[in-house]
Amino acid sequence: MLKKSIFLLTILMSLSILLLGCSSDPAKGSKDSAENKISKSDTLSNNEADTGSETEDKSTEEGENIESERMVIHQAELYLKIKSLEKTSRWIEKKVEQYGGYIVESTLSHEEEMEEEMSGSTIVRIPEKYFQEFLHDTEGEAAKVLSRTVTGQDVTEQYVDLESTQKSKRVVEARLLEFMKQAKKTEDLLKISADLAQVQGEIEVVTGKMKYLENQTAYATVSLQLIQNGVIVPEVSNKNLDTWDKTKKQFAESTNYILAAGSWLIVFIIGNLPILVILGGITWLVFWNRRKRKNQ
Repeated sequence: MLKKSIFLLTILMSLSILLLGCSSDPAKGSKDSAENKISKSDTLSNNEADTGSETEDKSTEEGENIESERMVIHQAELYLKIKSLEKTSRWIEKKVEQYGGYIVESTLSHEEEMEEEMSGSTIVRIPEKYFQEFLHDTEGEAAKVLSRTVTGQDVTEQYVDLESTQKSKRVVEARLLEFMKQAKKTEDLLKISADLAQVQGEIEVVTGKMKYLENQTAYATVSLQLIQNGVIVPEVSNKNLDTWDKTKKQFAESTNYILAAGSWLIVFIIGNLPILVILGGITWLVFWNRRKRKNQ
């Protein structure tokens, strides 16, 4: 009996221990799950914070990119005093070609007085990235910079407005094309076609303005006024010393004058011979009467 009671007591104690262990494990499990949830929530919040900061960084970078990609139309006017107009003009042509630009207009003029003044004007288009370099090189080539004017016009906002207008009109164009596919009546097709043509015309106008702004901002315009002052001494050459040829020419001209005079005299006498005979007879009669009266 004693052994049986001890055995039953042992079994009861084992069961109680097992029950206590099971009741404590769920609490521990729930605690662990709660901690996992908290850690997960913390991780998610940290990730969201990182994502938010990355978004802010991206937006900041985009704002900086927009700021750095501003569209500015640059123009410059230089009034330069130079030593040689011809050499400077050739230098400008080579420099413009080197920078990938082109010449819009070029004129040269001079006035001959006691002091000869030569002047010229040139309008060139230079890629925007070489604008400052070209100005610096050109000023270095001049003997003296008389005046310098540089202006810039920011057209970024205008271009952005045109771009947004173009996108909205593209959307309208796509909708009209979709409506045209679905239209079944002729009246609907005609109405949609008219609206589509109007929208496409507006798109072309906006696109043209955008291309104009792109060209104006891609190339800077530089107007150059060049002036050269100085006395020009003519060179001595043998071209104007052809004495023998000039002598022969003068002899031939004088001979032609004499022959022309003799020809005119012969034509005058023969052509007016009747009149001359009458005038000669009248003159002879007058002279004869005077002589006769004198003798009397």
